[in-house]
Amino acid sequence: MTPPRLTLPRWAPAPEFLVFGTFVLTLVGGGAWWLLRGDIRGLLPGLGILALTIILLDWRLVFYLFLFTLGFAHEFQLPGGLAMDVPSEPLMLVLMACVALALLFRQQELTTREWQHPLLALLLLQLLWAGASTLTSVDTVKSVKFLLAKLWYLIPFVLGTLLLLRKPAKLWQLSGIYTLSACLTVVYTVVRHAGTGFGFASIHPALQPFYRNHVAYATVLALLLPYALYGAQAALPGRTRRAWQVAIVLLFFGLITSYTRASFLSLPAAAGFYLVLRWRQTRRLLMGIAVAAVAAGSYFAYQSNFMRYAPDFEQTVFNGQNFEKHLEATYELKDVSGMERLYRWIAAARMAHEKPWLGSGPSTFYPEYKRYTIKGFRTYVSDNPERSTTHNYFLLLLAEQGVPGCALFALVVGTALLLVERLYHRSARPEHRRLVLAAGLSFFIIVFHLLLNELVEVDKIGSFFFIALAALMRLDVTIPEKESC
Repeated sequence: MTPPRLTLPRWAPAPEFLVFGTFVLTLVGGGAWWLLRGDIRGLLPGLGILALTIILLDWRLVFYLFLFTLGFAHEFQLPGGLAMDVPSEPLMLVLMACVALALLFRQQELTTREWQHPLLALLLLQLLWAGASTLTSVDTVKSVKFLLAKLWYLIPFVLGTLLLLRKPAKLWQLSGIYTLSACLTVVYTVVRHAGTGFGFASIHPALQPFYRNHVAYATVLALLLPYALYGAQAALPGRTRRAWQVAIVLLFFGLITSYTRASFLSLPAAAGFYLVLRWRQTRRLLMGIAVAAVAAGSYFAYQSNFMRYAPDFEQTVFNGQNFEKHLEATYELKDVSGMERLYRWIAAARMAHEKPWLGSGPSTFYPEYKRYTIKGFRTYVSDNPERSTTHNYFLLLLAEQGVPGCALFALVVGTALLLVERLYHRSARPEHRRLVLAAGLSFFIIVFHLLLNELVEVDKIGSFFFIALAALMRLDVTIPEKESC
């Protein structure tokens, strides 16, 4: 496949002359500086131009580098109390610039059908609504930063993925690179975890510094399992298939030893969704979920019924040394993490009630939510020193961007899941059906986790949320309507 290349205006000198001339002049000048001053840093500009040239002429290399290093990315503290995930976020910024330039100089690279795809239109509307919510934000600076961060997810991982997946089977290469990266972190974590006897309390230090917590670690492993499963089926017998099979074992073992309840449940839930789409019942499932959500909200709001579920502060604990007691406390409503979620969900609902249309503004839930909490649901972790948010992405959007923002995201999710069902039944060729199931089930697993966490803006997870959406768009364009006939 010919890589996307930049095209200069006709009046400009030949790109080869520009690149070669600039590189030679800079390198000669830097070499002279090195020889005269003994400072090797003089060579850096020339080498930087060479690296930039490679990036611009074939930016796929940056995409692949991002995917391989994504598993090893970790938070790096910056001056002023800021933090950045290194090297993933700098590479995302470079990718955003590369993809934007590629589209600027080659406007026909994406077809009209791709630009007009309903999923892309909904993502754009969601971004525009976040911009509208920013205008009335309680913290404009935070909200503007959110909008900029959103762009470095949408441009590289939606538009960039569409540019790369000229052949949908390229998805196996993209997912395979990240799977390799993740599996290496699993080996690292398992070795460290084994030294403590795979204890429940020791999983968090074992996965440092590559993951912030065991939830992010387990979610990454869970979302990659569909790619590994169907990648093994798609590969010819030999080393590639064996590599995928080894990946399945590593991912599953890492998931089991992560002690993450939501990730445990996401796998049978994904299996259930497979049956739903196979039986063409996705629309009914979504309607049932919507009705259940409205009914539950109405019940809890009616005469403050939610107060019946207020926890006992003294009995709400974290059983960090015993996973069985941890599960027991969960269904008895005595687990501190579950009760802390209720504490914040109630605050989010009250925030949305006060500002139902525009919300408080993107990325403003913390510390704004503290004015809306109810002391009866407070737990001993409610001080929230880590500044986490709702632990439910839908409620987070409801509080920060109002009903329209939450509804637009729900439309993105619903449209994508319905598209998975349509593509599954439209696909007559096994290779297409495997791609649909890999991207579709991975997307479903991420959405399942969003019910208990906010992970779309986490680089290790959010990137593949949007890659899955782009893959489904590409398959929708590629798979002909008559293929199933």
